[in-house]
Amino acid sequence: MLKSMTGYGISKGNEGGYSITIELRTLNSKFLDASVRLPKVILDKELEVRNLLSAGLVRGKVSLSVDLKKEGDGPEKVEVNKPLFEAYYNEFKKMAEGVDANQDDIFRLALHSPDVLNVDRDVKENVQEWNLIKKYLTKCIAHCNEFREAEGETLRKELLMYVDNIGDYLEKIRAQDGDRLKVVKDRIQGHIVEIGQNEDFDKNRYEQEMIYYIEKLDISEEMVRLGSHLDYFKEIMELPDSQGKKLGFISQELGREINTIGSKANYAEVQRHVVCMKDELEKIKEQLLNVI
Repeated sequence: MLKSMTGYGISKGNEGGYSITIELRTLNSKFLDASVRLPKVILDKELEVRNLLSAGLVRGKVSLSVDLKKEGDGPEKVEVNKPLFEAYYNEFKKMAEGVDANQDDIFRLALHSPDVLNVDRDVKENVQEWNLIKKYLTKCIAHCNEFREAEGETLRKELLMYVDNIGDYLEKIRAQDGDRLKVVKDRIQGHIVEIGQNEDFDKNRYEQEMIYYIEKLDISEEMVRLGSHLDYFKEIMELPDSQGKKLGFISQELGREINTIGSKANYAEVQRHVVCMKDELEKIKEQLLNVI
């Protein structure tokens, strides 16, 4: 089953006095590249969030947004660290006086400095919030993977069409290979007649060179290997887990065999089919960039 790296998932609900919305978008990337926006209350859980994304999404460029709001209990209790506030305020005031700067915003700046304002939170409440986020994040990842699987099925159909097209061109080359060899042999026979009239002609050496030349023109092994690679490509596409990287490696092998056939064929009709196969292979490579 192929799975696309392009996906979207959303999970939202109201539970335990909280309103939660988690949104997830993914695009293609060689590795997992996650951009994560979390509420302040679970910033310490960012590594665990990234681990969940890595396990569930494998790879791709990921954008995650988590919105969590507490409902109905009024504002949270805030504690002010007064000694720290005063230390910030005095230091900022001293700096402002030293450069003759405006002091109007010093109070606000000191008040919002690190660790001056602290929300008085219950440990149980923190655990509840994290468990809630983890639950809905798991749902969101599952929704995103459903989207990816649907996109992957579309990709599978396109890739199968391109592979079958290459197979069709391969059959045409097989059908024309007899004519190709006949043309080559007739060309060689003509040269034999011309060279045979030369007094310095070495028949034994010429026969050896012709055998070597004919072997170099033989594309039967390349055609067999190309057909085998096409079958293997289809087989890998049907595996339970998406194998985008392995399909990429197989496409490289397809390219090698197609190029070799093109360089050895020395026959115009075969060259035309080789060009068409290369075109289909480029379409395959382009689509594989978005397969996990």
